Amino acid sequence: MADIAFQSAKKLASMIRRRKIGCLELLDHYLGRVERFNPALNAIIVTDIPNARRRAKAADRALTKGEVWGPLHGVPMTVKEAFDVKGLPSTWGSPDFKDNVARTNALAVDRWLVAGAVIFGKTNVPLWLADGQTFNAVYGTTNNPWDPSRTPGGSSGGAVSALAAGMTGIEMGSDIASSIRNPAHICGLFGHKPTYGICPPRGHALQGNPSPMDILDIGPLGRSAEDVALGLSIISGPDEIDAAGYRLVLPPPKKNPSANSRWRSCLIIPPRRSIARWSIACSNWLISLAEIRSRSMTKRVPISILKISTAPSTCCFARRLPRPRMTIRSPPISRRPKPSTPATTARWRACCAASPCAIGTGCGSMRNATACAGNGMNSLTDISQIASKSMAIIPK
Repeated sequence: MADIAFQSAKKLASMIRRRKIGCLELLDHYLGRVERFNPALNAIIVTDIPNARRRAKAADRALTKGEVWGPLHGVPMTVKEAFDVKGLPSTWGSPDFKDNVARTNALAVDRWLVAGAVIFGKTNVPLWLADGQTFNAVYGTTNNPWDPSRTPGGSSGGAVSALAAGMTGIEMGSDIASSIRNPAHICGLFGHKPTYGICPPRGHALQGNPSPMDILDIGPLGRSAEDVALGLSIISGPDEIDAAGYRLVLPPPKKNPSANSRWRSCLIIPPRRSIARWSIACSNWLISLAEIRSRSMTKRVPISILKISTAPSTCCFARRLPRPRMTIRSPPISRRPKPSTPATTARWRACCAASPCAIGTGCGSMRNATACAGNGMNSLTDISQIASKSMAIIPK
């Protein structure tokens, strides 16, 4: 039962439809985790449990009759505090608005409800949603579930903290300057800032202000790319006013987001329990680059693009992330540099022997000594030691 809290919202909805778990049962499981872990994280700051339980019971009854409300039938979720939810406060972290209770739902909240979701609370934000961390004088500080001494980012910090700790099924945030993207990156989740205007932000404003903010977008946060795609399909599309002038038709993705193996042309470092091994792999890659650079002397040697191949392997606590495997394609034989001179090699070995690096421990090997000489240092910091200090055991 513990692992189910970290399943994707799409899989949770499938389990509900197949009667593997009930809507109320799943809601109570998440509420139990909120009671257990939220005091240390302060991610979910407002709840409406009675209404959520009534809706979950209604979802169970509807399923018994063969009725499915939508793609997220019965899936529990929370939303960012800045979205209006009827009967709950919308403060934007400002003490001046601590008594501002929403009278209606935000348009996007209504769309989640139509899709069948069970909204049971709201998640914390920084003051005016304008910070890279999550603290305000109304609700206090939200902590990172990977390491409670650190921040989950902002301004959707409460949303990602709740998701990463397995306290909610899916989330909705907002983004001007990476308020979805940065926290998702920091906590190892998926987030998407949609194209401006395709997801109406009505109800994401104080005191019912209908005017949208410039370059502000609302978007989904989830544990998988499929959840983000599903969330976007739910909240996107014009409101009743704009619908008179246009309709939204998004093309299908060019690639399957659920593919088990694919090449990526950028460096992605997901947080994981084995981050020390990943850090060592990164340091070895830097050593390889320094070795090729130093061997080339004055001649610049082209190095092929670094790519990461992902294949199914050991999972991050419950996110089912594939393990990255890093490869460097060597230059063609005809363009490889000549071996270094004996004098240069002797200097490198002397450097390494005089001040052993943390990785090579004074072995005097070509790879480690080259890294020292190529970077102009006498020793090489062991990245894995630094990374291991920041690891934290995620509560299950």
